[in-house]
Amino acid sequence: MDYNHEHKADRIGWIRAVVMGANDGIVSTASLIVGIAAAGIAADHLFVVGLAALVAGAMSMAAGEYVSVSSQTDIEQAELALEQQHIDENWTAEVHELAAIYRQRGLDNELALTVAKRLMEVDPLGSHARDELGITDLSQSNPLQAAFFSALSFSAGALLPLLTVLLFAPAMLIPAVVTISLLSLVILGSVSAHVGGAPKIKGACRVLFWGGLAMLVSMGIGYLFQIPA
Repeated sequence: MDYNHEHKADRIGWIRAVVMGANDGIVSTASLIVGIAAAGIAADHLFVVGLAALVAGAMSMAAGEYVSVSSQTDIEQAELALEQQHIDENWTAEVHELAAIYRQRGLDNELALTVAKRLMEVDPLGSHARDELGITDLSQSNPLQAAFFSALSFSAGALLPLLTVLLFAPAMLIPAVVTISLLSLVILGSVSAHVGGAPKIKGACRVLFWGGLAMLVSMGIGYLFQIPA
């Protein structure tokens, strides 16, 4: 029997950065374009507006992701340093603390203490990082990698509505941007869900709803503050 043990947890970090970046790129750029178009701004200016949104958004995503991941890493490193201090100062108490965690997970007292002692002999800090603090290799991300993938994916997503501005006549611009953007969001949600092992329909509907809502609100504001011809 072919029994597949493959899990998707090791993909969570980069899937999150790519999906969030591409989703933001599509939604924010498309919403900005249709909002400004609805306000009556000349179609000749929309490409420049969209390009500015792409550049600003990509840089903002990269900076935000870098700061966020770096802050998380700093906190984790501080927690690990404090835990190492506790281990150095009171080994026995840390063994019993680890054993208490295993007892809560279902081991009897003797076995929990035996496991805690053995793990502390092999990798004391790693054992406490994993079982007490919840810090693992999978939970840690690289700030530069996260920033790069966020900026790259945002730019890729923003290119779709931006290129639509060049390919369609002004009269068809708003429906074309909305249609292409929504289709792109459906594909993005389905693919990301598939890669992560989640239901594809649920992933597609989620991004479709919020993307459509954002564009609808943007168009409404554009029409509300329409510039007289």
